[in-house]
Amino acid sequence: MTATLLDDATQARVVAAYLKRHPEFLSEYPELAARLTMPREQGPVSSLAVYQLNSLREKNAELERQLAELISIAAENEKLMERVHALTVALLRANTLEVTARSVVARLSADFHTEQVRLVLFGEQPQLPRAEWLLQVIGPEALPEFTGFLQQNEPVAGRISAEKLDRLFGARAAEVRSVAMMRLGDAGILAIGSADPNRFQPGMGTLFLKMISATITAALARARDVS
Repeated sequence: MTATLLDDATQARVVAAYLKRHPEFLSEYPELAARLTMPREQGPVSSLAVYQLNSLREKNAELERQLAELISIAAENEKLMERVHALTVALLRANTLEVTARSVVARLSADFHTEQVRLVLFGEQPQLPRAEWLLQVIGPEALPEFTGFLQQNEPVAGRISAEKLDRLFGARAAEVRSVAMMRLGDAGILAIGSADPNRFQPGMGTLFLKMISATITAALARARDVS
């Protein structure tokens, strides 16, 4: 019996190899194709043609799903580009450091639907207002808990430690469940907080965060030079 089983397995491999080399074989013998059955998770189908048709339908459905997802992502990216452009225009119109800072917070709050915005600036700027959204410190050394973040100079998205949350958001730290942080060159830090724990995630793309960071950094530098 063992020899018979081995012989059957060998013959099956030979047949499979032959069909791979001659994919047109079944088209020359349609009566054979109609009698073949293919095991499926849902049960056997009546013929190879039906099996192939079902497979094509499944592939088409998956392609349509992927296309719809790509279209949705493209539409969302287009909206983000429009918002970044509006932010850039607003900052170009700002003629003082105070107007620049206020424009940053206003645009991020309105256009990007952010719940909490914190602008941390290095160096005392007496012309800036006292506001919940603004934190002025002497320099990076005043924020030891952010040393690692400042050294890597890359946007960070996701959850951060309670210590950092308290430093950035103060009394409203408990409301923040996820954060996006960007270094603004040598000017400071921009932090955006959300009550939604999934709004900012570690795996999210950072391209737009980098664009926003670069735009605000340039605007702050220009405003300080004017001042």
